Amino acid sequence: MTAIDRPEIKADIHRYGVLFVFAAGVLWSTVGIGIRLIEDAAVWQILLYRSISLSVLLYIVVRLRSGESPFSQARRIGGPAVIAGLSLVAAYSGGIYAIQVTSVANAMLLFATAPFLAAVLGWIVLREPVRMATWIAIAVAIGGISIMVADKSGGVELKGSLAALGSALGFAVFTVALRWGKSGEMLPSVFLSGVFAIIITFAICLYQGLPILLSPRDASISMGMGLFQVGAGLILYTIGSRSLPAAELALLSLAEVVLGPLWVWLFLGETATLNTLIGGAVLLAAIAGNAVSGKRRNPPPITAP
Repeated sequence: MTAIDRPEIKADIHRYGVLFVFAAGVLWSTVGIGIRLIEDAAVWQILLYRSISLSVLLYIVVRLRSGESPFSQARRIGGPAVIAGLSLVAAYSGGIYAIQVTSVANAMLLFATAPFLAAVLGWIVLREPVRMATWIAIAVAIGGISIMVADKSGGVELKGSLAALGSALGFAVFTVALRWGKSGEMLPSVFLSGVFAIIITFAICLYQGLPILLSPRDASISMGMGLFQVGAGLILYTIGSRSLPAAELALLSLAEVVLGPLWVWLFLGETATLNTLIGGAVLLAAIAGNAVSGKRRNPPPITAP
């Protein structure tokens, strides 16, 4: 028996995995309050600055971990890395816009549909089997979403809800692209998404006449989100997820969904509509139920590629 196979070592590895993934969820949950603290910057300006700091951080981390450039790793993954990177740009854009124009609770709960969308896409594109329990959970989730958007029949709130679902779809495409490329390493593709986002958002800002230079407050918040909210969260998740089964990861991901609305309520007094709370509860129940049903099957832990 090797040292890593000893029960106490396995328990410690699992415990740290839970801690790291939960910490990642806590960091990701601050996106709402970060966007709310922005004073003047538009979606593309926020994403430009956030992507600059994210790309620099991930370049350094990938270099230190692997000793090679993330460009080299992304090139090795090939087309799936490009698709994954571009899908994340769409996910980031939709996510920021959704939080700007609708409640954080509404946006965060709709973001949580990404695993279900990934399951459907994986079934269609990769012919991956989907458990009956997951199909039932998807049907329940659709019911929850319907309740959430029922009181948003028009205007920017409905556009925000659609943008949040579009963001979830972007994350789903990212997940499926990684599976297609048979890559368990997400950081090179995320780094590529930052590079793509810098190029795309810079061009959009020039086209729309948006100033490249932001106020010190907006610039620092945007870059801080790239470093801590997205970047550090991804690093912690990457480390922690390797020792946890998929069902446990799904349950821990609920921390992001629950804490996001909590922060803006505690610090900014932002509340959600009754429809959002009821539909969100149904959606969370679907996610938790699907995760628990999967946990009973004792899926193997995610291991390093």
